[in-house]
Amino acid sequence: MQDWLDAILAITEEAAALPQTYFRQGVDVIQKADETPVTVADREVESFLRAAIERHFPGHAIFGEEFGETGGDGPYRWIIDPIDGTRSFISGMPLFGMLVGLLEHGKPVLGTVRLPALGEVYYGSGAGAFDGAGQRLSTSKTASLDTAFLYINEADKILRAAPETFHRLNRAGKDRRFAYDCYPHALVAAGHVDACVDFDLQPYDYLPLVPVIEAAGGVITDWRGERLAMQNDEAVVSAATPALHAELIALLNKD
Repeated sequence: MQDWLDAILAITEEAAALPQTYFRQGVDVIQKADETPVTVADREVESFLRAAIERHFPGHAIFGEEFGETGGDGPYRWIIDPIDGTRSFISGMPLFGMLVGLLEHGKPVLGTVRLPALGEVYYGSGAGAFDGAGQRLSTSKTASLDTAFLYINEADKILRAAPETFHRLNRAGKDRRFAYDCYPHALVAAGHVDACVDFDLQPYDYLPLVPVIEAAGGVITDWRGERLAMQNDEAVVSAATPALHAELIALLNKD
């Protein structure tokens, strides 16, 4: 698995140059059928990642945001989000990410979170979680929501879909920030943020995060507290400790 991790780190590092050629260059935007935006950068990055994975891991299945499912029916499936945060990308915000993860018999076992515009990468596997400098990642020790620094992703969607839940979240924690995309979850793994609540995600948005969060000592599940798998439209919560995670699950499911 270490050889596989080294390979995917090299592949994503090379791929990270692609979105940079379009970033803040006035790239054209296309609206997909589900009304989410896509750019030529999304498609070029995914095409590059797919081709490289097929060369290094022949026979493995690949599931990506832009081109769906391809490949074999064996135990391994790669998950790709070429630009996690296309709206951030097209608006010049440098917090968009590149997510690549590996499932073995449906279980996330390896994940990478790369931030091309920031030059940062976070990755995790059974050997632990690390940043691009090789420093081991460790979540914070925060066990109480009252003392937690909380990020709320997709707050506008939560407010529209579940206003009471939004208002509870907006009063939770010692401090909170509104955000989007994968970076707040990476900050949970790195110990800078205590928890992140997210909403309306697809498998390629959250499955690559699982090995990073868990290898750093954290917990990441859906809002019901169940393990994440290949479902659609998931609401996700990552937390530094089991105790903090339990408090958030209780808050999210409060009648």
